[in-house]
Amino acid sequence: MLHPFENPDERLSGRQSVNWDLQNPFIENVQVQPEDIDELGHANNAVYVQWLERCAWQHSKSLGLGLPEYQQLNRAMVVMRHEIDYLAAAYEGEELQMATWIVSWDSKLRMTRRFQLVRPADGVTLLRAATTFACVELSSGRPRRMPVEFIEGYGRAIVDSSE
Repeated sequence: MLHPFENPDERLSGRQSVNWDLQNPFIENVQVQPEDIDELGHANNAVYVQWLERCAWQHSKSLGLGLPEYQQLNRAMVVMRHEIDYLAAAYEGEELQMATWIVSWDSKLRMTRRFQLVRPADGVTLLRAATTFACVELSSGRPRRMPVEFIEGYGRAIVDSSE
């Protein structure tokens, strides 16, 4: 019997269906490169943070909020806090998927994203994380209210995390 989210074509191809923690993820494909590997033979934990940030940026760009818009608005969402649970190792050459969701915000200064890193080949979740961002004025580095463009762009991407 298939899991409700399982795709039979994936099962036949040897790839497991991905059970995302929340619905409608933004997904960034990740391939573990030789330079990502540390002395212990797996992807270094600092590399996972780079993958988190790259996924967040790609999602922001997909919402029309990339670096040019940040510069034009003199505002940016900057990391205040990462909370990361490393659940399993990633190895050179593996193809992974990093998903992100915007799960909360105050529509003024702060926003929280959740992340899930999965190895589709076996369906294993390698990482779960949450990142809190704050809106700052680029020219001063000081906290500032989100402009209407952030409220509209990020606001339409918020998902219900109570699932």
